[in-house]
Amino acid sequence: RRRVPAGTPARVHLRTGATPVAMTRLRELIRSVRQCKTSAEERALIAKESAAIRASLREDEHFMRHRNVAKLMYMHMLGYPTHFGQMECVKLIATAGFPEKRVGYLGLMILLDERQEVTMLVTNSIKNDLGHKNHFIVGLALCALGNICTAEMARDVAPEVAGLLNNRNSYVRKKAALCAIRVVNKVPELAESFLDGAEALLADRHHGVLLAAVTLILRLCDGENETYSETDYGGGVRGRGFQKAGSKKDSRASTERDASNDDASSAALTRFRRRVPDLVKILRALLHGAYSAEHDVGGQHDPFLQVKLLRLLRVLGAGDAEASDLMSDCLANVASNVNAGKNAGAAVLYEAVRCVVGVESVGGLRVLAVNVLGRFLADKDNNVRYVALNALAKVVGAAGADAQAVQRHRRTIVECVKDGDVTIRRSALNLVYSLVNASNVQTLVPELLDYLEVADLEFKADVAKRVANLCSKFAPSDRYRVDAFVTTLVKGGAFVARDECRSFLALLTNRVELQPYATRALFRAAHEARDDAHFPLIGVACWALGEYGDVAVDVAGTKLAEEPPTALTARDVVDTLRSVLADARAPQDVRRVAMVALAKLAPRFSTDENIKKDCVDAVSAFRASLDLEMQQRSAEFDRVFRVGGDVAAATLERVPPMALRDEVGASASSAADLRMAGAAGGGLGAGTAG
Repeated sequence: RRRVPAGTPARVHLRTGATPVAMTRLRELIRSVRQCKTSAEERALIAKESAAIRASLREDEHFMRHRNVAKLMYMHMLGYPTHFGQMECVKLIATAGFPEKRVGYLGLMILLDERQEVTMLVTNSIKNDLGHKNHFIVGLALCALGNICTAEMARDVAPEVAGLLNNRNSYVRKKAALCAIRVVNKVPELAESFLDGAEALLADRHHGVLLAAVTLILRLCDGENETYSETDYGGGVRGRGFQKAGSKKDSRASTERDASNDDASSAALTRFRRRVPDLVKILRALLHGAYSAEHDVGGQHDPFLQVKLLRLLRVLGAGDAEASDLMSDCLANVASNVNAGKNAGAAVLYEAVRCVVGVESVGGLRVLAVNVLGRFLADKDNNVRYVALNALAKVVGAAGADAQAVQRHRRTIVECVKDGDVTIRRSALNLVYSLVNASNVQTLVPELLDYLEVADLEFKADVAKRVANLCSKFAPSDRYRVDAFVTTLVKGGAFVARDECRSFLALLTNRVELQPYATRALFRAAHEARDDAHFPLIGVACWALGEYGDVAVDVAGTKLAEEPPTALTARDVVDTLRSVLADARAPQDVRRVAMVALAKLAPRFSTDENIKKDCVDAVSAFRASLDLEMQQRSAEFDRVFRVGGDVAAATLERVPPMALRDEVGASASSAADLRMAGAAGGGLGAGTAG
């Protein structure tokens, strides 16, 4: 660092006669900021320091320039404006000394970004530094380009960067490869100029150079601007805020860029697929090479390079059977020999599994990959288990023989559903949903129903909905679907969605043989669970009793095989509905369903005048209700009872078969069916189940 020559007088303010604050060092500024007790005191100190720096800049004190820029970087990190010192970075870069250049380049990367026009002023200085005989200065220039290079700068410096890939110094080669990634990200059509240099770097023995070279090749072959996406203001997440959306010019440029990207990627893939044996050789050397303390991380020989190599092999082997065959033995070696006891080994194994699944590998190798993920599920580290669950979900989503291999670990996956970590539970649930099929639905659905009873509130609604959908799709019989949904209503309580209730009731209207059985099952469940959490169950039970209560009491004639014994009479049905109608805790929607159910049962139980009278009296009692809907329905039904005859028979007949969800797609039923269910079923469409 250059110091003020001895005997140089300190600049003194003309008015106060005091030495300016700008003469302080960075260390003293940091100490002063830390001693500030309030934000206001800190702001005052920074304002005073900024004023002193501005005064120094106006005086053009070149010997203080590096110190001013260092303090500006510190102030920038604290969040204070430093735009007035940007040109000082440009001046420092143009100097000849390495210390000044180092501070200048650091300030350039911290105080500026590619959106600043000032960066265009340093292009010539950077080009000169790329040809400097001091490799550290060359490294500074490459590092700056890798951080703030714009498309215009990339076109200007691309030949120099491509030439530095063949530099004799490994430090420069590594920096040049990383800088080339930024250049290709900005100008994809320049990718072809780096193919020769990137291929030559694969023969390098320096691990840092190899890692940078593999990263560059991955970018050239992948064709997607993923590397350094967080710092890519032009195309990354942060960059979208600075672009005009909907511009035809931008859209056309983006389309041309994508087409250029695809062409360059295809050429790179064709070229580097011929180097798969060399990549496999490097990976084998890392797996079986001698111990090196310099590269050992958690017992693995340079796991960072191994992961990058596996990622590149996955890209090269995708859709190419020949390349996949060349790497299959090495992938099996990795999956069999790497120890997943530490994070480094687990990372290598996980990337190997992704590679096996992503390439055209044989079935045995894919089963081996699934078994590796199965071992991950038994790990105590939640991070490892979370990664394994997500990876298995992707394997199952791809279908094929791999899904059958995942089924072997079904028990372990179900155990993860009960884990204490909420993210593990959510991932395990998603995987279990994917595993359910016609052959194992009777095994997995009871497990999900048991979990539904103890699940957190945030999971209950989703689990109940998924169980209903799985039963609708994979149930071996309609009777099993009825039993599973009744259990879902019991264990899910208020978290069972209305759409699922509608779908269940639509099934009942289409299955005459199951109507008495389902009604008795709902009757038993409603009597066993009479609390505030089970009003959806009570609402569905009231609907079923109102529609099929008269046939459900004929237990002897409609009982199915292995059905639990139930002594159900007409008096039991009517008393149950009357108790729901009189329950002040019940939601109004459920009470309306009970009222309509009593109204529909009155003519069907006409052989017993006492029961019919109880039904009519229970409905008519609400003619003075404060609830307008209840009052209106009571008055209308009372009028129907008085008219009687064909009018009552047509109004109170059973709901006709409704369209099943399986037949009409995602909707529960057609609009006409819903209107019919609402009219004849007592407002179930506005209430619990329809």
